[in-house]
Amino acid sequence: MVYLKRIFGYVWPQWHRLIVLFASIGFITVFLSLNFLMIIPMLKVMMGQEGLHGYIDRKVSTDRYGLIFSAPDQVDFSDPNRLDATYHLLITGVRRNSQAEASGFKQYDYIVGVHNKLINEVNKKIPSIQLLAELASAPPEDVVEIQVKRLNEEEQFELLTLNLETGKEPYYFDLIKKLLAYIPLEQTSDTKIRAMSVVIILTTILTLIRCIATFIQKYIGAKITFTAVANLRADTFAHIIKMPIGFFASCNPSDSVSRLKIDTSLVGLAINTLLGKALREPAKAIGLLSGAIWIDWKLTLIFLFAAPPTFWAVARLGKRIKRATKKSLVSSAEMIGKLTEAFHGIMAIKVYNRQDYEKQHFGDINQNLLKHQLKISKIDAATNPIMEVLGMTAGAVALLFGIHWVIEGNLEAPEFLTLIALLAAAGESLRKGSDVWNQLQQANAAGERIYSILDQDIEKEKADAVDLPKLKNKIEFKNVFFTYPKTQNPVLNGVNLAISAGSTVAIVGPNGSGKTTLVNLLPRFYDVDSGEILIDGSNIRNCTLQSLREQFALVTQKTITFNDTIAANIAYGSKDATTEQIINAAKQAYAHEFITGLPKGYDTLIGESGAGLSGGQLQRIIIARAIIKDPPILIFDEATSQIDAESEAKIHKAIENIMHNRTCLIVAHRFSTIISADTIVVMDKGQVIASGRHEELIKTCRLYQGLYETQLIQS
Repeated sequence: MVYLKRIFGYVWPQWHRLIVLFASIGFITVFLSLNFLMIIPMLKVMMGQEGLHGYIDRKVSTDRYGLIFSAPDQVDFSDPNRLDATYHLLITGVRRNSQAEASGFKQYDYIVGVHNKLINEVNKKIPSIQLLAELASAPPEDVVEIQVKRLNEEEQFELLTLNLETGKEPYYFDLIKKLLAYIPLEQTSDTKIRAMSVVIILTTILTLIRCIATFIQKYIGAKITFTAVANLRADTFAHIIKMPIGFFASCNPSDSVSRLKIDTSLVGLAINTLLGKALREPAKAIGLLSGAIWIDWKLTLIFLFAAPPTFWAVARLGKRIKRATKKSLVSSAEMIGKLTEAFHGIMAIKVYNRQDYEKQHFGDINQNLLKHQLKISKIDAATNPIMEVLGMTAGAVALLFGIHWVIEGNLEAPEFLTLIALLAAAGESLRKGSDVWNQLQQANAAGERIYSILDQDIEKEKADAVDLPKLKNKIEFKNVFFTYPKTQNPVLNGVNLAISAGSTVAIVGPNGSGKTTLVNLLPRFYDVDSGEILIDGSNIRNCTLQSLREQFALVTQKTITFNDTIAANIAYGSKDATTEQIINAAKQAYAHEFITGLPKGYDTLIGESGAGLSGGQLQRIIIARAIIKDPPILIFDEATSQIDAESEAKIHKAIENIMHNRTCLIVAHRFSTIISADTIVVMDKGQVIASGRHEELIKTCRLYQGLYETQLIQS
């Protein structure tokens, strides 16, 4: 659960909400147990002979002295071998190491007199309810006189007097007495109705408080969860966009999207479960079991014997579900990738009639995902029945023992019924929480995938990196070697090149010669294996990334636009751009003319489909973005390779407008773009093999001649 612990670093900062959540769970636990314990007074009022006063006094006496009394039953009044049940207290048990044991009380003793209620010549009999009241309310930290009738060896009752140390009153005594003050002592039909009314009102109040606490717990738990997941997702995204370009070149983007969306959602579900059901249900079970222990700890312990095998079974299932979840998340990422690929390439699919192939390919991915999901469902479905069988077995054993003890008189029927209800409710709470471990294992698997990204290094910057001033003199490549990550053959092999500030340099060469790689090293999209790249004599690896990249604007053959308005896409190059600057940049890029013709003008939204704009129009928006940044260095990488002739002419004009007084690097196949460059650099197999103006190279460089002739033929 290492990764789930790390994820909880997003939960702890919300400690103030956690306090409220734990407090609400405490209220739920306590008041649910009290709700169930209210069954006892209900049954005592409806079924018992002693009423609520007698029951409470008997429980107080048990807790205070260790004396266990039987509640009078109908048989007690008709059995000739018993004393009159109305005028005695029958001791059915004496707790070990209690004050009663120390005072000499024994099982089957009959208490007939207590303290101020002693039998004498005047009072031959004292009602049992008065004896109980006297015993329960005896002065604390005192010694009281108790009259006991005990059978001797001749099976005759003899009267004994025992002294009992009272000790302290139970902590709940004062509160209970205040509540009982509203209930008459007499056991008539009217008083029973009044007693039941008090019990029902009290139960309703307890239920209301518990329901309010449940609402608070669920809402606060959800708020903590959504906040934590939002922060986790934000940090993951922030980390991803700071990672080196090599990560995006080698990693499937759909997998990263899946981790940000699906995996974080799975983590959120687990956090919500952990702050909700995982805390609430065990807490409820503990509260209910505490109530059961208060009634009879032995039966409760028998029920709890099912706990060890239950925990073992859940742990085994959790390990299996974690493995299945990791495979399922991988399959989900593959599906997202396939869907994205198919929708982007729909025209190719149709024109080549590959619908059946794509259907089959998607079907394989879909079936693989289904297999893992069914495995997860199978394990999850097995958890509840296993818990139920183990719980029912434990409950059945406890039930058999309980029935035996009720028949023997060691446990009263109302208490036994309440105990069974408490154990059943506790078992249900544990059953509801049985899938928590599975969900936590699923979240742990998702967390592992998320942190596999967060644990990767971001773009490196030296601790003592300095800000790089704007280019004034020159750019230098000194003996530069570079190999792409996860490849063996170097792309650049000892490149040496000097570029004067303010000049236009065109870079040409066959595919794979290293042209694009060379210009991508300048903004440190990648770092060189060896050698140096200097700007005005400063090694770019010693400069801050922000100050370095402030030097550049980049226009590539791939039009990179964002799902925003045209104005926002142009202003992306300068966060402080005004409307006037945006329009001016668009005019310089020859984009203003078509933007104003759109229904919403600069407020037109550019979505994934490009809002119906052509490639040339989108490219001019990108050039306007570069213009508004006003950088000292411009990089054009195949900027006109996929543009129609009309757009190319306008883009050339736009490029010419912004090339003045700037350092420009142009990577292009079309010689119409590069012939007018100040310097043309010819590359082959990762090396600079020639440089000069067009007129020189066409005479001296065979490779350049071949490229030029090939381009003319293609034209």
